[in-house]
Amino acid sequence: MTDEKYEFFRVVQGYLDEAATMVGVPPHVRAMLAQPKNELIIHFPVRMDDGTMKMFKGYRIQHNNLLGPYKGGLRFHESVSLDDLKALSSMMTWKCALMQIPFGGAKGGVKFDPRKYSEAEMMRITRRFTHALGNNIGPNYDIPAPDMGTNSQTMVWIMDTYMNSVDHSAKNAQRAVVTGKTLTCGGSPGRTKATAQGAIHCLTEWAKDNRFDLEGKTAIIQGFGNVGSHAANILAKLGVSTIATGDHTGYKRSTEGFNGHKLSEHVRRHGSIEGYEGGEDISREEFFATKADIFIPAALENQVGAAEAEALDCSVVIEGANGPLNPSGEKVLAARGIPVIPDVLANSGGVTVSYYEWVQNLRSETWDLEEVDRRLEKAMKTAYRRVNFYAQEKGCSLRIAAYSLALESLKQAYAERGIFP
Repeated sequence: MTDEKYEFFRVVQGYLDEAATMVGVPPHVRAMLAQPKNELIIHFPVRMDDGTMKMFKGYRIQHNNLLGPYKGGLRFHESVSLDDLKALSSMMTWKCALMQIPFGGAKGGVKFDPRKYSEAEMMRITRRFTHALGNNIGPNYDIPAPDMGTNSQTMVWIMDTYMNSVDHSAKNAQRAVVTGKTLTCGGSPGRTKATAQGAIHCLTEWAKDNRFDLEGKTAIIQGFGNVGSHAANILAKLGVSTIATGDHTGYKRSTEGFNGHKLSEHVRRHGSIEGYEGGEDISREEFFATKADIFIPAALENQVGAAEAEALDCSVVIEGANGPLNPSGEKVLAARGIPVIPDVLANSGGVTVSYYEWVQNLRSETWDLEEVDRRLEKAMKTAYRRVNFYAQEKGCSLRIAAYSLALESLKQAYAERGIFP
């Protein structure tokens, strides 16, 4: 798959350096953006269902808050590491700056396998972690959101724990301590599908530019969690059938295309695509070699190296996950002339609708789905146009264009505000 010793943070730093040189970011600003402001590592005990106590390790990395409060997901996964969270928190900074949202970047998580714990244990782990974070999160300071291994229920537990730990004024505003909540507890319509929806808006804009009729086209999607499953269902409405997919348990292919709703229901109930009746089982290598028009990597980072990039037989790649292509895979795709719509742009629909949810909470408002969808579509298409124009103007990749536009916002803000004291 993949580079032997893959350092995600260094990969992101490489893109940052390339864009910073293009934009002319002063050395002191580059140095500040190269490292997070705060790195919190927390060890906390949780009582298990059988009465035993277990220690857990949690993180919250706060990269930059020049443009607004820290913002970013919390992942519950056995692979959670300081290096990855530093990379992901910095990517949140670039996403928010690119999308012109008044947030900075953060990321956090707890290192464990959520599939091995009961719901009651998950609740206690979440609440204890929230308590341990204390006033390091807050509606105007740092606002977590769902990520891999967490969902709207996790966010509601965090919100409730937080609201029970602070004073009782401004209850509605305190709900804004997290985004991605359930609708009954202050969430926003359209939030769960937002990341996938944003990616598909980028795809439709790309298709328009390239006279690429989506009707009747095919897609392969790696990862069938929140982003992958919603992407398959939204693509189906555009006439695109998903003919192969896979996750940590294996890969499947179906010549007539999968029923996205049935497959996502199976994943919701069983935690993976394993055991799903439709389609034939295929190897990881066969998955990447499956001929399709569109490839959406929506699993973990570092999934597409040189070998996978050589095997791909598609017209466009849309990064639903963060960092799914490693630099060697990206070089191969560039050499083969296969365009990549990068993560910093393609999957920023999630944080964009998180921003809408935050605004609704602070204003004690509820917007309907049409309003959220309309705003998201405008934001994504505007961002895509800006990135595409910049890439053509400067002769660089869409990824470096997205980083450059984000850095221009940050560079300008630092120039105007100066450095305290």
